[in-house]
Amino acid sequence: MVIDNGYLLGLYGGTSTFTSSSAGSALSAATRRQPTPPWDASAQAQAPKADALVRAALGGRRFIDEGAARVDLNAASADYKKLFALYQGLEALNAVSNRAATKGVGAAEQALLAKRFAAGLAEVGTYVASARLEDVRVVQGISSSTSKTTAAVQRDSAISITGPIHEGSADSEVAAFAGEVRFDITIKRGTLGKTTVPIDLDDMGTTPRTLGTVTSFINEKLDAAGLDTRIGREQLKSEPKTLTVAGKTVTLPNGPDRWALAIRGVSTETVSFTASQSADAVYVAQATGTGAEQLLKFQTDQGGTPPDAVARLGESHWVEGRASQTALPEGVETIRASATGPDGTLWLVADMKAGTGDQPIKGQQDVALLKLDSTGRVVATRALGAASSASGHAIAVDADGRVAVAGSVTGALIPGQSVVDPALSDSFVTVFDAAGEELWTQSRGARAADEATSVSFGADGLVYVGGRAKSAMTGASSAGGWDGYVQAFKASQPYPGAAYTVTSVGVDQFGSGSDDDVQATAIDGSNLYTAGVEAGRLVVRHFTLDAAGKPSLASSRDLGVAGGDIAGLAVSDGKVILTGTTRNDALDIGTINTAHSGGTDAFIAVLGSDLTASADDRLTYVGTAGDDTAADIKLHDGKVWITGTENRALDAKATDPTTAYLSRVDPLTGVVEWNRQWAGAGDKAAPLTLAIASGGASVLDRLGLPTGEIDQTASKRLIDATALRPGDRFYVSPANGGRQVAVTIEARDTLQTLARKIEQASNTRLKVTVAAESADKAEGTRGQNALQAGLHRLTITARDGKVGAVISAGEPGRDALAGLGLSAGFIGATGGTGEIKTFGLDLPKTLSLSTPEAQKATGERLQAAMKAVRDAYRSLSPTANTPAVTGQAPAYLTAQLANYQAALARLGG
Repeated sequence: MVIDNGYLLGLYGGTSTFTSSSAGSALSAATRRQPTPPWDASAQAQAPKADALVRAALGGRRFIDEGAARVDLNAASADYKKLFALYQGLEALNAVSNRAATKGVGAAEQALLAKRFAAGLAEVGTYVASARLEDVRVVQGISSSTSKTTAAVQRDSAISITGPIHEGSADSEVAAFAGEVRFDITIKRGTLGKTTVPIDLDDMGTTPRTLGTVTSFINEKLDAAGLDTRIGREQLKSEPKTLTVAGKTVTLPNGPDRWALAIRGVSTETVSFTASQSADAVYVAQATGTGAEQLLKFQTDQGGTPPDAVARLGESHWVEGRASQTALPEGVETIRASATGPDGTLWLVADMKAGTGDQPIKGQQDVALLKLDSTGRVVATRALGAASSASGHAIAVDADGRVAVAGSVTGALIPGQSVVDPALSDSFVTVFDAAGEELWTQSRGARAADEATSVSFGADGLVYVGGRAKSAMTGASSAGGWDGYVQAFKASQPYPGAAYTVTSVGVDQFGSGSDDDVQATAIDGSNLYTAGVEAGRLVVRHFTLDAAGKPSLASSRDLGVAGGDIAGLAVSDGKVILTGTTRNDALDIGTINTAHSGGTDAFIAVLGSDLTASADDRLTYVGTAGDDTAADIKLHDGKVWITGTENRALDAKATDPTTAYLSRVDPLTGVVEWNRQWAGAGDKAAPLTLAIASGGASVLDRLGLPTGEIDQTASKRLIDATALRPGDRFYVSPANGGRQVAVTIEARDTLQTLARKIEQASNTRLKVTVAAESADKAEGTRGQNALQAGLHRLTITARDGKVGAVISAGEPGRDALAGLGLSAGFIGATGGTGEIKTFGLDLPKTLSLSTPEAQKATGERLQAAMKAVRDAYRSLSPTANTPAVTGQAPAYLTAQLANYQAALARLGG
C-alpha cells in the first residue's frame, strides 16, 4: 500500500489526495463530507437526458421535485437536497430553452415550449422564495450591497442652456447675431404680473456682436426692468473624435470650443421668449441610414417674413429653409405620429424597445409620448407602461391642448384588468393633459386580435378611435377576417383630482368578409369620416354622430384598387381631403389635376362632404417616374403638406440610398407651391411624420431659444416620470425568510414617498435615500439643451450594513421593479467572515423564448444561474470557510510524519 504524504499533511490543513487503491477509495468514502453533486460526471451518467427533460416538461411535470433529488450522503444537511432540486429544475429549464432554439421546431411546439418555460421560471421563483436554507442564501435576482434605480426623476432647474451657436473664440463676432435680431423676453413674477423687455441688437450700434457684448446688452435691459433673470454664455468643451480608417481607429484632435447661451433664471421668475416676426414651421421626424432618429424643422414662406433660416453648427445635409436638425433620444426606435398643440408644443408618438437612459420600460416594447419645445428639446417623456409590448399608431391634440394617443398593446396594461388572451393585441387609447400628465386610459378589445390605428377629438371632449379587429368588438358584430371599426369614448370626472369614469358611447364595425381596416379618421362637427383599405380597395366612409356622439353609417365611397396605403384624412371648407400612396393610375375620382407618373405615386383626393361623386372632385398625383411615398400629410390653411421619399428606382433594394422631400400642394389645382429635397446620414433620409406650428419659426431658432415659456419644472410623480402605473408593485421580505410585504405604486407617489414605503416594508432593515446627481453636459446634436437639469434616483442599502432584505418582483403585468430599473434580489452584506453567503440566480421574470435573441439571452442567464447554484454548493464545504494552514510544519510534526510513512511502507511490503 502506498499512502500519499499529501493526505497526512492534509490532516493538518491540506487537501486529501489519494492514489488509486482499494484502501484509498475506502478512506475517501469514509471521510467524504459532501454528497455527489448533480453536475458530477457519475451523476450525469444516470440523470435523464435533455430530450427526456423536455418531454417531461411539456407533459406538465413539475420542474422542481425535492423527492426526486438523490443525495448519496446520509449525514448531509438539508441544504444540499434543496440545492440539488433547484439545480435539476434549472437543467430542465435549460433543456426547454435549448429546444426552442433548435432549427425546425414548429410554431405549435414553440408556443407550448414558451408556455411551459414561463411556468417553470415562475416555479423556480416560488421555490427559491419558500425554500428555507440554513447555511447559505439563494435569491432569484442578484446579490449586492447597494441597489440604485436606473429610472430617474428630473430635478427642477432655473438654468437652461441652448445648443451651440458659436464656434471659436468667445471674443469673436457671432454669425448668429448678424443682421436683424429682434425678440421679446417676458418675465412673469407671481402676483406682480408680467414684464416684457424688447431686445433689438440694432440698438447696439457699431459695437461688435460678440457673446460678451450681446449678453451684457441684454442683461442691462433686464436689470433696468428690475428683473433677476440673466442671459450668459456657456462653454461646451469639444472632445476628441474617432474614425475607423482601413480597419484602424484614428483619433482626431479636439476641435475648437463651442459656445451656447445660458438662461439663468430664478425660482420666482418664469421666462418666455417671443419674436416680433415669425413664419409657420413644419417639423419632419425622420430615420437615417445610421439608425438614428432626427427631427428637422423648416421655416416656410407662410405666416410672416422673419430673417431667413440658416445652417447651425454641427448639422449635416442642410437644405435651404431648414431651421434646425435635432437628434432624438437614444432608445426611441420609430416615430409613428406627431402633432402640435395650440401653444406650439410638438408631440411625438414613438416606440421604445429599451427605454431612454433614465426611463427603463417594463416589457419588450413600449409607447412613448415625447413633448418638445420649438427648439426640438425634449421637455418630457411619458411611457405608456405596458407590461409586455405596445405600439403607438396615432395622435390627436384638441383646442385645450389635451393629447390622445392610440395604438395596440399585448398583455396587461391596466393593473387589475384582465385580458382575454395575453398573447394577442388589444386596442388602447390614452388621454393626457396639456402638461403631459395622464388623465385616463382605456384598453378594450375583441376576443381575437385588434388594434387602434387612428384617433380624433370630437365635440364635448369625446374621443373617437378607428382601427381593425379580427373578431367582434363588444357591442358590434364581425363580418369575417379583419374588420374596420370606429368607437367613441366619453370621460367624466366627478370632481377635480378624482379618477375619470370612461364609457363607450357607441361602436360600429364593418367590412367585406375579407381583410379590412381603418387607417385614418377625421371629425367635422357632427360628422365622422374614415378611410381605409377594404378587400384591397380604397374606401371612404361617412358617419353621422347623434346627440350622444354615437356614430351611424350614412354613406361610403369606393375609390378603386388601393395599390398602397392611406397617409391622412382631413376636412376643410366642406371638402374631404384624402392622401396616401398608390400604384393605381386611375383612381375613381373626377377631374385629374396631375396624372400618375409611374411606379408608386403619392396622391391627394378632394371629395364632397356627402361622398357623392361630383364634377368638383379633384385628384392630384405627386411623383416621379420612380417610386414615391407619402409618409404623412397635414392640412394647414387649406393647403396640403406632404412628406416622404421620392424617385426611387422601381427595382431598388432596401439598402439603396433614399432622398426625402417636403412639399406644399394646393389640393384644388394640384400646383406644388413649395418644395424641398434632401439627403440623409448614411445616404438615407426616410421621413416618418410631419407636424405644423403656426408662427413657430423665427430668429429665435438661430439663437437656440425656444418660443414661449421655458419649462423649468417637471412632474415628480412616478407615474409621469417613469413607466410605472398605479397598482404596480413589488415585495420586500426579511433576508432569512418570512412574510413578504407589498410595496404598491399609487398615483401620488414620488421618489420620496416610495423611499418611505420601502423602509417601512423592510421593517427599517433597509435604508433608502433619494440621491441627486450632477448635471450632464452633452455637446453636439444630442438635443438642443446642452445641459440637463440633473436627476434624482433612489439608492437602497442595508441599514446596519449587514442583514438587509430581499426584494422580489411583482406579478407579471404589475411588476414595479422593471419600471424603476431595480433588480430583484438580496440587498445587504453578500458574505463576509461569519456571515451567510448570498448567491443570486439573476433570473428576471421577463425572460422569454419569443425571439432568437431572447432565446440566446435566456440560455446565457440560465447557465449563469446554474453556476451560482454550483458556487452555493461549494460554499457549504466544511473547508470552504476554514482558513488554510500555511507555512512550514513544526519539526516534531515533520519527524512524526516521516516515521508514519516509513512504517506504512514496511507494512505494504
